[in-house]
Amino acid sequence: MDQTRISRLGKKCLIVLVTAFIFYNCKDDKAEQHDVVEEVAVIEPQEIYEFGFNLNDYIVKRDTIRRGDSFGTIMERNRIGYPKIYQIAEKAKDSFDIRKLQIGKPYTILCSKDTLQEPKCFIYQPNREEYVVINFQDSIHAYSSRKPIKYVEKEVSGTIYSNISETLDEKGISFILAYKMSDIYAWTIDFTRLQKGDNFKVIYTDKYIDDSIYAGIDNIKAAYFEHKGEPFYAFEFETDSIKHLKDYFNEEAKNLRRAFLKAPVEYKRISSRYNLRRRIALYGNKIRPHKGTDFAANVGTPIRATANGTVTKSAYTRGNGNYVKIRHNNIYETQYLHMKKQNVKVGQYVKQGDVIGWVGMTGNTSGPHVCYRFWKDGKQVDPFKQKLPEAEPISDSLRTRYLDYIKPIKTQLDAIEFDDNLEIDLPESTEITDLQ
Repeated sequence: MDQTRISRLGKKCLIVLVTAFIFYNCKDDKAEQHDVVEEVAVIEPQEIYEFGFNLNDYIVKRDTIRRGDSFGTIMERNRIGYPKIYQIAEKAKDSFDIRKLQIGKPYTILCSKDTLQEPKCFIYQPNREEYVVINFQDSIHAYSSRKPIKYVEKEVSGTIYSNISETLDEKGISFILAYKMSDIYAWTIDFTRLQKGDNFKVIYTDKYIDDSIYAGIDNIKAAYFEHKGEPFYAFEFETDSIKHLKDYFNEEAKNLRRAFLKAPVEYKRISSRYNLRRRIALYGNKIRPHKGTDFAANVGTPIRATANGTVTKSAYTRGNGNYVKIRHNNIYETQYLHMKKQNVKVGQYVKQGDVIGWVGMTGNTSGPHVCYRFWKDGKQVDPFKQKLPEAEPISDSLRTRYLDYIKPIKTQLDAIEFDDNLEIDLPESTEITDLQ
């Protein structure tokens, strides 16, 4: 074999070996890549609990009570027959009256997780916190419960520029806090006459349902209001641990309230005051005495008893519309006119702040308001011109405990800094004439 032929054969062998080597290495690379792709993480579905049930176990249907809805019609829409509806209603009636479903309230139906989607449980929510469970997946039983509530303490301070509601709104805080403050200071500060430059600090509690659903402001723990340069402290304190009665007192343990609230409603404005010499153009400009105080408010706004007492009237007349009258003692009586609806009956004992009805337009009235009338010794008088009795003071046995209780809270309150101090001088007579 000549030399040239051997050389050509050697080159061919070399090419075959190199090709085989490359192919072998590529195969190893692909095998390694294949192994990486097969490593897939498995994520378990997250369990979601509500109303005490794992919602992953059911098909969840949510809706609200519509006009004409009843428990029976809702169940029929979800393919439950009348015999079983009757059986469920009978078994559940001792725990919940199914006739009390209200229009607009939400409900949830938990159904089987299959093609039949058979209802297993009906859950009704009369409000954001409470719910009623009618469970009929095994034995039929009903019960009421509440969603878990979390309370979060917060602080806020501010300076009044135009009005307190606007100051709070700029901080993203509900105007309800302003109304709660005006109620606490009802007999100390006139919130319809606040001045620019007035300062305030508040320690309050927000309420959350299921840790995440904001449910509004719960209460005010302590407050400081500087009005016309004068400081006013307010601290909440429980005076009766059995009845859980609470009230607000200042740093010297004096009650901030009077025996009567200043107003029976959270009002927009006073549309008409007590005036025995009032003249009305509609009646030929004749004198028509107005022996009440009209508080303008939206229809449906709660009307509250201004003091403890017993309901002596809960009726309707053409002039008064729906009204309630309360006797507080042998000296004082109050009356509340033009209600949309009463919430109390004759003979019922009510406490200060209890809802006795709702603002309406019944009787002789041109707009939604409550006409508040006040009797002293059987004679109608202007409540704003009366020297009304103070609320009960802290007992001597509680005074020391109260003063010890407020010490750390006052320290916390004093440490809050005002974050909105005015940088210009304002005349002392500059007033704000409207809470809103």
